Amino acid sequence: MMAPLEEFCKPRHFGGTEPDQAAPFLYACVVRPIGGSMIHVFIVGSKGIPAQYGGFETFVENLTARKTSADLFYHVSCMNNEEKHFSYNGADCFNVRVPMPGAPGRIFHVGRVLSEVETWCRANPEETCIVYILGCRIGPLLIPHARRLHRMGAKIFCNPDGLEWKRDKWNALEKRFLHYCERCLVKNSDLSVCDSKNIERYIVDTYGNAVKTTYIAYGADAEPSHCSDEKRNEWFGRFGLQKDSYYLIIGRFVPENNYETMIREYMASKTERTLVIITNVEQNAFYEQLKNATHFDEDPRIRFVGTVYDAELLKRIREEAHGYLHGHEVGGTNPSLLEALASTKVNLLLNVGFNREVGEDGALYWSKEPGSLAELLSVADGLTGEQIESLHREGRERILRYYNWKDICLRYEALFLDGQKQESGAVYENSYAN
Repeated sequence: MMAPLEEFCKPRHFGGTEPDQAAPFLYACVVRPIGGSMIHVFIVGSKGIPAQYGGFETFVENLTARKTSADLFYHVSCMNNEEKHFSYNGADCFNVRVPMPGAPGRIFHVGRVLSEVETWCRANPEETCIVYILGCRIGPLLIPHARRLHRMGAKIFCNPDGLEWKRDKWNALEKRFLHYCERCLVKNSDLSVCDSKNIERYIVDTYGNAVKTTYIAYGADAEPSHCSDEKRNEWFGRFGLQKDSYYLIIGRFVPENNYETMIREYMASKTERTLVIITNVEQNAFYEQLKNATHFDEDPRIRFVGTVYDAELLKRIREEAHGYLHGHEVGGTNPSLLEALASTKVNLLLNVGFNREVGEDGALYWSKEPGSLAELLSVADGLTGEQIESLHREGRERILRYYNWKDICLRYEALFLDGQKQESGAVYENSYAN
């Protein structure tokens, strides 16, 4: 009698003929159902896993850890100059070096990864392959890679992320280049997977219905914190904080996240609570610019406390805040906002489409008009216990219903399993209107 499963395990060498050569290599060690077809999904563009921080990295961590289908096998590229292969979360991870520092290095890194994927496809023409590119940084370098990958029968999916080219940190020339990178990514992919309905609407409106899109949200963990009281008390004691005594801001310290507006409005407000800002301001010129513009250092309520990389401690800090301020204006679904809705009872969000799409009735909203946030802080300070619990219940319910990792990862599995059954672009409909 034949065994119900057949073992499929053979080395996949990249860039050389022997495993000990310097180029990275993959071992596709998977269990293939008899008579079934294995789909190899190469996830390209994140820093890699295990995830330390970052939205794409957290997504890949969850996608690989929560895999349920025996017909899928994930390969994850990682940014690491020690080029080697390793297994993590049952995924085949491979390090590819970053050839130079800064943004150019990250661009050429993705190009190197795609070259390795092409080598794998040529060596394994019988295998079914989907390449999922995260972010737009590959830009025009994708064009020749896409041409070769498509000739070998591979499909290319992409996540265009949020409107990177609109960020204030870029000058006019850099913005035009990044917009062009976005166009190259979308136009040369078989499908754009958007984690925000507003981003999907933008992609369709900008590039037309010939571009195929679908919407799959980003996820959040709604479990309560497991941080110990000892660790919590040590951190709270260091900054003189107590439960419900502070508002919280967490996010990248960049101008488009509206730190100046939030700080000015907080200074103009009458709240007695502390504003705790968790972000990295080391060697950041924007910090000095903001201090000179607002003189926040003269307001004892404003506290920059650095970064917190302990996920459970950070969740505990969210849980015990009176409220969370969110000023992100550019991009799609923001991970920090999802985490706030899951953990913080009162969330005060900048009133833009990306934020309203996520928060709906589970949050309060402010505009950039002078006095708007200051007035909303007074409202938040005066909320009754019942009103606070109602907001928390609404926000948490949105996470559990629409942004939980289990359902999101199952949707990705269904997408990958279905993706190779069709001709390129044949089955995907723009979903934002649904």
